[in-house]
Amino acid sequence: MDAGIVGLPNVGKSTLFNALTLSKAAAAANYPFCTINANEGMVTIPDDRLARITKYIPPKKVIPAVMKLVDIAGLIKGASKGEGQGNDFLDDIRNVDAILQVVRCFDDPNVIHVAGKVDPRQDIEVIEIELMLADIQTLDKAARKAERAAKLGADKEAALRVTAIAKCSDHLAKDQPLRKLKLSDDEAKAIKSFGLMTAKPILYVANVGEDDLEAKGPMVQAVRDYAAQIGAGVVPVCAKIESELVDLTEAERAEMLESLGLKEPGLAAVAREAYRTLGLQSYFTAGEKEVRAWTVPVGAKAPQAAGVIHTDFEKGFIRAEVYGLADLEQYKSEKEIKAAGKMRTEGKEYVMQDGDICHFLVNK
Repeated sequence: MDAGIVGLPNVGKSTLFNALTLSKAAAAANYPFCTINANEGMVTIPDDRLARITKYIPPKKVIPAVMKLVDIAGLIKGASKGEGQGNDFLDDIRNVDAILQVVRCFDDPNVIHVAGKVDPRQDIEVIEIELMLADIQTLDKAARKAERAAKLGADKEAALRVTAIAKCSDHLAKDQPLRKLKLSDDEAKAIKSFGLMTAKPILYVANVGEDDLEAKGPMVQAVRDYAAQIGAGVVPVCAKIESELVDLTEAERAEMLESLGLKEPGLAAVAREAYRTLGLQSYFTAGEKEVRAWTVPVGAKAPQAAGVIHTDFEKGFIRAEVYGLADLEQYKSEKEIKAAGKMRTEGKEYVMQDGDICHFLVNK
């Protein structure tokens, strides 16, 4: 699963992408449409539980969870009609699973704003409106096709698609994004292939200036107020500082963070919140060879989690031996966890919990 970084031109998207992916893959410059083609990169998910596990189970290597980020070309008003990089922008968003919208929350006369002034609420609404207009176009085309198929009776799911499309269209007509619409599981499945953009979960990244590192200014608050209305998260970050931090040694980074009064780079919070926005969680395997975080969707069952390691493990799943980090910290070793009767045996219907430490028994 992957998340797309979106925003108006010159809000700090590419700077943030480069910092998150520890790369220079995305061009970052002070002019609109610096990014033309989407850039992709892998992002490590910071997780202090890995270090806590290795304190008791020292491995040869530690492997954190990762996710894919896509840096998407900047959007302007009229994108749904093809303005700017509109068509490419929209196609790229349809292909991601969640949206990270970077919102500019700083004033700087040396950094051009495409609208001529900095207004976070307006910037958010420009993109939301363009995505809703594009979704309306998608649904209009799909409706005609679904209605024809339903009349012919050849496609058993066509009638369900007609119903789901009508619900979505009515919702959008009220100027409401589809992420606020409740569809049945069958209805959602029937229209999943449409890639409806306002149905995707969203996280707002408030790009603050160096004079508002505590993110208490009115611009950030405007983003928080809007996000609260739609149940979305907000992570404040200063992309300029983050881009400087990634080029430093560990000691230099720690010194700079301390001087700024920060506990960790803002990118750590962005990565964790993006992971959560995608509906993902981690479980761990731990041994002398490696301690590793594995990614599964929230709600995944034990066989599905085993299948992340190897597809054959899902097919041959017998049971899982599971314990928690609190158990490890209390009893100091897996041997003592077992002796205390805290090592649980779970079957095929077990729903994985974030932070589970597991061993899988499978037929080979």
